[in-house]
Amino acid sequence: MLGELRNASKRFGDVDAINDVSLAVHAGELLAVLGPNGAGKTTAISMLTGLRRPTSGTARLFDRDPRDIAARRRVGVMLQASGVPETLRVSELLDEFCGYYPDPLPLPTVIAAGGLGGLERRLYGELSGGQQRRVLFAIALCGDPELLFFDEPTTGLDVDVRRGLWSTLRELTTAGRGVVLTTHYIEEADALADRIVVLDRGRVIAEGSPSEIKAQVPGRRIRAQSSVSAADAEALPGVQRASRDGVWLEMLTGTAEPALRALMARDPAIANLTVVEPSLEEAFLALTTPTQEAAAWPA
Repeated sequence: MLGELRNASKRFGDVDAINDVSLAVHAGELLAVLGPNGAGKTTAISMLTGLRRPTSGTARLFDRDPRDIAARRRVGVMLQASGVPETLRVSELLDEFCGYYPDPLPLPTVIAAGGLGGLERRLYGELSGGQQRRVLFAIALCGDPELLFFDEPTTGLDVDVRRGLWSTLRELTTAGRGVVLTTHYIEEADALADRIVVLDRGRVIAEGSPSEIKAQVPGRRIRAQSSVSAADAEALPGVQRASRDGVWLEMLTGTAEPALRALMARDPAIANLTVVEPSLEEAFLALTTPTQEAAAWPA
């Protein structure tokens, strides 16, 4: 285990930003921490990286206090805000940060990983917002870390650059690094994460692989060409509602298999059958806004 929170809580005055949160990240794993604004994602990362101390519970990096310099040398961090000097050139910044570590990555490797080729002589303050994010991403890699923390790393990046950074993140985990990622791009977590922790109001409300998170939300949409009426379809096992559009029958069901068996027994001539599970975004919305009717599926 590379890092963990154990029953960690963090209070700011009368507000519980994090309440009894436990999570862990392992070598060769990308852990995505998701949640709506104010859920406690940044606070959790801040405690893991030693920027904040838990009010109660513990935070550990490599089984050490996260503020221990021996632990910090083994991590790379990209936060949403930075104090990077705007008057230094990109190559100067990266060279400076590489100098903080005993065994840094070669500078050309860092530049390539951040997609910064051609920008080496540019002043940081003259870069676009997206280019500055790429520099911060590269800085997190300078020390050849075993564990990396990325807080909203692809905000402001165009699609091609974002995909390039996704490829770098996959290479990091394949090489045995641990990665902790917070993001508002749900498709990013779905594409990259081995495991997801969903926070809401400072608590963990769901944890598992992307498929396991999706499975926590009832709702599979079955669509087929069938002669069965909508009224008869709604009487099938597990069907929550059904509708017809010409020759097409559509059913919403919590578990698809019983409804499918009953439908095919009723109509052996069924054709063009598809079953669609909720997307991760739909599951996320259903988990974090449970009072909104049909949040997991549009009507």
